[in-house]
Amino acid sequence: MASEHDEGRSGGAADPQDTTGAKAGTNADAKTDDKTDGTAAAALSPDPKTAAAIAAAEAAGPQNGGSVRVDSWIWAVRLVKTRSLGATACKGGHVRVNGERVKPAYSLRVGDEVRLRHEGRERVVVVKRLIRKRVGAPVAVQCYVDNSPPPPPREAVAPAGIRDRGAGRPTKRDRRELERLRGLEGLNQARRDAENRP
Repeated sequence: MASEHDEGRSGGAADPQDTTGAKAGTNADAKTDDKTDGTAAAALSPDPKTAAAIAAAEAAGPQNGGSVRVDSWIWAVRLVKTRSLGATACKGGHVRVNGERVKPAYSLRVGDEVRLRHEGRERVVVVKRLIRKRVGAPVAVQCYVDNSPPPPPREAVAPAGIRDRGAGRPTKRDRRELERLRGLEGLNQARRDAENRP
């Protein structure tokens, strides 16, 4: 007669005296359910390194009900390259939280919508997780929900006036042609008119 310890090691084999086979059938069903649940869980669970990085970032984050400065958070989730750029963007009015312009020291909370205009593109993100330390890109993506409009295609962006290397300083004629291409000719005409007034 096997002990309970031996049954646990053998994987819960069916009792030979059990004529119904209920125990064996239940174990077989449980094993197949574990396999399907295991693959689904493996597909949903992040990489172990990413999970460790998320845990480290959360440990360094604020405690229950805490908040994080907006300039620090947009730097930590890699929306800007440096924290000082984040602070400058806030001071320049390029960062809005829930539709309002904010200062760099504004306290973010989970669920806030952050709009950031940076490098000719607007980013719209909803805060999912508050962190203070800068993290890698795979972890940073899990800290917010990105609702940003797609970036414009590269060919749609008009190139700036490019001059050949060694061509020297542009002449007045070259400058006027560049301004005409950029659509600034009306602005310069107004400037010239203002200069000619007595």
